[in-house]
Amino acid sequence: MKKIVSMMFMGSLLSVSTLSAGANLAGCKACHGANFERKAMGKSKVVAKMSHQAIVDALKGYKDGSYGGTLKGLMRGQVSSLSDAQMEEVATAILSGGSTKEATPTAPKKEKLEDINAHVADKARLEQEDLGNKKVVTESVLGLRKTDLYTEATDTKPVKTDYSRPAPGQSTKFERAYVNAPPMIPHSVDGLLPITANNNQCLGCHMPAVAKAMGATPIPPSHFMNYRPTTLFKDGELVKEGKVVGREKGDIGNVGDIKLAKVKKLDHLYQGRFNCTQCHAPQSKVDTVVGNTFQPDGLNDTLKSSSNLIDVINEGVK
Repeated sequence: MKKIVSMMFMGSLLSVSTLSAGANLAGCKACHGANFERKAMGKSKVVAKMSHQAIVDALKGYKDGSYGGTLKGLMRGQVSSLSDAQMEEVATAILSGGSTKEATPTAPKKEKLEDINAHVADKARLEQEDLGNKKVVTESVLGLRKTDLYTEATDTKPVKTDYSRPAPGQSTKFERAYVNAPPMIPHSVDGLLPITANNNQCLGCHMPAVAKAMGATPIPPSHFMNYRPTTLFKDGELVKEGKVVGREKGDIGNVGDIKLAKVKKLDHLYQGRFNCTQCHAPQSKVDTVVGNTFQPDGLNDTLKSSSNLIDVINEGVK
């Protein structure tokens, strides 16, 4: 438990992974308070009470792999670019008020995104694979194996799936495949799984309060709302959103006539969405057996890296 608490403290500290003489610790303060006087997420140590050497030792331990538990892989990637001198600077900055020399403002850069479907949607490949335009289609190309269907002699072994990716904070984000598609995970998930209702390591970087400072995609507002109808069993009747749906002929009730539940805004992540990897998945480095001809509608530059789901979630329902 002590290791987990320590790692949560270090997780919010690691927005300084590109620290230089002109950087600041704004990302750390989002969780730990302006003077590092607060427990991050109510669980970490109060960093202001840690010694200079304890902070430095933790950073060095993550970098060389000698420190940490389940989040060791994540933290090691975050601190890999820090020099010993920069680690000393981090500790000094925290204990002297939580800031280093002010940085010279720079113009924001356009976020670089990786097109996850670039290869499988390659025009030359699609033309070569287009069975509809072939005069003769042999049996060897009908299946996904691309081998003789009458013998196993030429069959190849399955391609080994490789999920190795850069550590969180070191990877390039993927474009969304279509409008409001759940963004795919561009980084390694070593040490982050399994996700449970009481142990979700994704929140350390993706909660809206810290996501920008961590260079992470923030959890959208829709994940902080409960869209499910309020359901009660009252006086022998099933009641949804204040409407009695009845128990006629032993039926517990049909709710098809309830078009829209009252949205309940929450001040915390809705627990129906706690398991991030149900929708967001790490990507395998493997060649696909067929090309992809899918073309999304309305996917502009803005929606390649963001979502407007909160504005359109009730389209077609009201």
